[in-house]
Amino acid sequence: MDKATSIKTSESVRDRLRILAQERGTTITELLEDLAARELTEAEREQRALEAAQELGVEYAEQVQQAGTSAWEKIRAHQGGSAAA
Repeated sequence: MDKATSIKTSESVRDRLRILAQERGTTITELLEDLAARELTEAEREQRALEAAQELGVEYAEQVQQAGTSAWEKIRAHQGGSAAA
């Protein structure tokens, strides 16, 4: 098991995390662990996009990459998150 650590955040974020954890019957720590395991990094998204393009027989050119980036930005906007640059 990894050594426990602290994350500094505002009280409002802490309170929201507490509510989200309670609604899911879990702890804030487990909620954050789930999020960290589930959320893809930019490198992981890029790798998955490359693999998907290969499976579809599509050349992963700059135009395809830009279309994918644009799609992720739109998805995040609809989810209420921040769009990637």
